[in-house]
Amino acid sequence: MPASFPVCPRAPAGQIGHVPRLTLALAFFLGAAASALGGGDDMARFSEVSVKPATAFIYVATVTLTIQPFVRHKAIYSSTYSARVFPYFYTEKGRIWINVPDDALHRVANGEAIDFTGRAVNDSGDERRVAGRAVPTGVSLGTIQVRVFVTRRISINCDTTYEFVGPADPPSPVTPR
Repeated sequence: MPASFPVCPRAPAGQIGHVPRLTLALAFFLGAAASALGGGDDMARFSEVSVKPATAFIYVATVTLTIQPFVRHKAIYSSTYSARVFPYFYTEKGRIWINVPDDALHRVANGEAIDFTGRAVNDSGDERRVAGRAVPTGVSLGTIQVRVFVTRRISINCDTTYEFVGPADPPSPVTPR
């Protein structure tokens, strides 16, 4: 009878023996690095807020309010807005500021609704009072009601959604040609 061949050859010694320990060490290192980099500012995820365009109906017209993403500096979110009135082809543009202190953002993070106030100034210099309510529906998004007071008693009410999009990516140091 010829020499017998082994059915299953033995695995080469040490082929994957160190992989589990290496994976554990790598996971620990990456976790420590992520906490060191992100642990400095727990409010960073609230630094930019995107708001969907909103539509309000007044008497015989429709107002569409478009707001660029809000950027937070200290306790104030600021952005630019554009309000278009149809069918009158009237457009108003300007800046908007909303006051949202840190404790209010912590309440939003815990799923609580908050009220806010602010102001808007159009390009002609007319100032408008702003008030609203934000209701979280998820970790980083929710619904928002914004009231822009055109006069002391008349306001434009817009219901829409918001999403915290976090910090903006830093610009690339290399410019394409």
